[in-house]
Amino acid sequence: MCEGFKQVNNTSRIIQRIRSILKLLLFFPIAWCIMFYTAPSVRFLIGLIPMDECPLENVKMLALGNSADTDLNLWSRSDVQTCTTWNAPIIWEGMFNPSHYDQIHRSRGSSVALTVFAVGRYLDAYLEAFLKSSERHFMLSLPVIYYVFTDTPEKVPNIKLAPNRKMKVIRVEKHTRWQDISMLRMKSISDIIESDIRHHSTHVFCFDVDQVFTGRFGPEALGDTVALLHAYYYHLPKRLFTYDSNPKSKAFMKTGDFYYHAAVFGGSWKNVKALTEACYKSIMEDKENNVEALWHDESHLNKYFWLHKPSRILSPEYCWDTNIGYRADIRVQRLLWAPKNYDELRTL
Repeated sequence: MCEGFKQVNNTSRIIQRIRSILKLLLFFPIAWCIMFYTAPSVRFLIGLIPMDECPLENVKMLALGNSADTDLNLWSRSDVQTCTTWNAPIIWEGMFNPSHYDQIHRSRGSSVALTVFAVGRYLDAYLEAFLKSSERHFMLSLPVIYYVFTDTPEKVPNIKLAPNRKMKVIRVEKHTRWQDISMLRMKSISDIIESDIRHHSTHVFCFDVDQVFTGRFGPEALGDTVALLHAYYYHLPKRLFTYDSNPKSKAFMKTGDFYYHAAVFGGSWKNVKALTEACYKSIMEDKENNVEALWHDESHLNKYFWLHKPSRILSPEYCWDTNIGYRADIRVQRLLWAPKNYDELRTL
């Protein structure tokens, strides 16, 4: 018992020390950013900061947008937060039975539209690997239609697709700035949902192209509105979340619930349409006022999810960066950030 008490006491001291360091870094944001993104030791220590606990006593208390969630085991992962304060599940490995979700969604006739933008040099660098890996791991039990948005349709690789999977290529305008490509994708997604997706698919998932699927990304991820915990922020205190702090921007936030990553978001086609329309409207209002949000469409996405709580949140397993290093709570890596050379890629 003494040894156990010493371990608990030592762990508590380490956590208190980490929190003290973070409080100090709050007053030196530039130093914080440099250390956070360059120092493996800092990222490792951050991973030791405990997440909040799920406050629910029974899975039936979840705000069920998906009846399959009655099978979730919220207490199988005591090392992470498995639900939110508004009773939405946070999906981690070990919480669900994959075949259960496959069966439920097949019986419902669920189908998924996947949108991805491959503009400029991003097409050559990433699209083929993204599509091939998706064919190995993404929603394999359901019909899927890929919607590839690009300025060079003739360069889209000819990928052999499994039965019940199709691809549609949509030409988009080539913008001078990568920021505009990132932000204006919201309008393109909204438009294609209205003209095409809503007639063929029950759900939509929107992805950045510079990623590779490495593990199951299945129907357990489907919900009415789906957000993703950012891999670099899920252990951090809210005070360090990089929300837009400019009161002139429509993305302005003083605080929030989590920090969400815009590399992956989704939901029913109706809710994704509402999300993309709202974000596009906010982006255009900012442009009219000569304002640009700190992290572009991601800042607007975080504001939307603050005002309209997601019904489902995916853990960072669903979009992980190996540069973060080892994390005991990441038991499986389902989607990985691809290596990036922004200086070359963003010269469009």
